Amino acid sequence: MSGSIDVGRVLAPNPSLYTGPGTNTYLLRHAGEVLILDPGPIIPEHEAAILAAVGADAVVGVVVTHTHPDHAPLANPLGSRLDVPVLGFDEGPGFRPDIRLADADAVRFGRKAITAVHTPGHTPDHLCYLFDGLLFTGDHIMQGSTVVIEDASDYLQSLYLVRDLGVTRLEPGHGDAIDDAGAAIDDYIDHRLERERQLLAAIAGGAANVGELVDHVYAGVPAGLRSAAVHQVRVQLTKLSRDGAVTFDDDRTERATVRLNASA
Repeated sequence: MSGSIDVGRVLAPNPSLYTGPGTNTYLLRHAGEVLILDPGPIIPEHEAAILAAVGADAVVGVVVTHTHPDHAPLANPLGSRLDVPVLGFDEGPGFRPDIRLADADAVRFGRKAITAVHTPGHTPDHLCYLFDGLLFTGDHIMQGSTVVIEDASDYLQSLYLVRDLGVTRLEPGHGDAIDDAGAAIDDYIDHRLERERQLLAAIAGGAANVGELVDHVYAGVPAGLRSAAVHQVRVQLTKLSRDGAVTFDDDRTERATVRLNASA
């Protein structure tokens, strides 16, 4: 578990369909030093809440899981204000790391360290952070929801990777902590594989384009989430095309056509 480090959480006031109750900013503390993880969007009251939670301890760095606007934009302003380095996998909109992290890099605070775990799929630059049996998952795994992904092949492999770490507790970027980490990760893997089966069955049943697949597989999706469902179907079809299961003529619209390959 978290051993002798203290894990605090400050919830950003940015709830939405995509962020759930808001972004979790974590304060990892040991021996009078603090590491800020995923400071979130630039919201003055959130920045003030983070600084109040830090208290008299010394911040030694600001780390992000990835560069989405609900996780990273406050990192550089906080780093400048506190005169500490900002760390992440790569630069992105509103984010520029002073130190670029790669898989297995350690980030130290006090006499402890978290270890970066490169988990592409949600985004190419996504990192989780490991401490003992505890994994900070960013948007790789959330509590109470699946996640929007950019590459289904990478995402599935990253799920297998974190499953094999043998962690016992997940601290996600959105939602509450997940105590049964193994079961949650298995559920995510099962969900992704089930989506593949559903799409293949729908195509075999006559669905011929992205829009028809969304109507079938994501029946009843709220209007505000349809664009996300379209994106998810396109990403999953791209993987199935790479796997040789389908031919996908992607024109980036709902009219993009798909058909089963003879060998599928």
